[in-house]
Amino acid sequence: MLGRLFYTTNPLKLIPLSEAIINLETVNPIEFFGVNNSKFDILKKKFPLLKILSRGTQIKLSGAPEQIDLAKEKIELIIQYMERNGHLSENYFEQILGGDDAEIIDNFVEQNPNEVLVFGPNGKTVRARTANQKKMVQAADKNDIVFAIGPAGTGKTYTAVALAVRALKNKLVKKIILTRPAVEAGESLGFLPGDLKEKIDPYLRPLYDALDDMIPADKLGYYMTTRTIEIAPLAYMRGRTLDNAFIILDESQNANDLQIKMFLTRIGSNAKAIITGDPTQVDLPRNQKSGLEKASRILQNIEGIAHIQLDEEDVVRHKLVKAIIKAYEKERENETENSYHR
Repeated sequence: MLGRLFYTTNPLKLIPLSEAIINLETVNPIEFFGVNNSKFDILKKKFPLLKILSRGTQIKLSGAPEQIDLAKEKIELIIQYMERNGHLSENYFEQILGGDDAEIIDNFVEQNPNEVLVFGPNGKTVRARTANQKKMVQAADKNDIVFAIGPAGTGKTYTAVALAVRALKNKLVKKIILTRPAVEAGESLGFLPGDLKEKIDPYLRPLYDALDDMIPADKLGYYMTTRTIEIAPLAYMRGRTLDNAFIILDESQNANDLQIKMFLTRIGSNAKAIITGDPTQVDLPRNQKSGLEKASRILQNIEGIAHIQLDEEDVVRHKLVKAIIKAYEKERENETENSYHR
């Protein structure tokens, strides 16, 4: 490391300038820098006080020593992650750079193979990627019922499905049941083409998408045919007793009070259930009230039932989703405050 001096706007004050070089020989530089240097641009924006240059498989940092030390720490975390996983999306790249919470950082560099929930097709690993997702996994291991509440994009459904697939593969349960309320979210089922199954399937598509990531197509087809994995609207759960099963109620904010009670009372012996929902996205008709808030409130202090709250810091979709959630949350708070002062 070389030392120099540079002048600030105050001509009487000198600040030491340092340099450091980081080698990327153990990772793919193209993957590190991103298409059209998209990730490299994120790195430079995160450290505006540093001069950052790329030369082949090297990164050169110039600036104040404390800024260089912080940048080196973050870059080394990224390198460690890429050495273990190969690919690193822009969203995770930015999350590591901006993460101040050691628990969040540990989720990216965890070496323990037990942290992997599922090995999907082509060797893809599925694991909890944020602090609250990790809490969700721990809660599911220790409790039979888990409420996972949070905004869109926080990985509630994906993590729940991964836990269910893990339980099935480890022979802890005999079947997986995935269900959603078939609510007409701004559309009318009656005007959609096809029979009832064809009309309802689009509402269940996110569950199919998650399974596609975790189970080879031929194996998934076999599971569906033998009803080892069942995906159905919530109404189909009425009157059943679900034993030896991992059950997920997704989009539970669109279930009314009686429907959520009906679902929870379906749970039989050796069964686990996860209820996911986003209270800010209720699609029920105006004359119906979501039962999610009541269920999560009155079941707070029951042993065996856990409650995990996810937030915008758990968003694992496009980086703009986090900003969108914050904007809507701020607007909701303003509307609540305005209504209070009327």
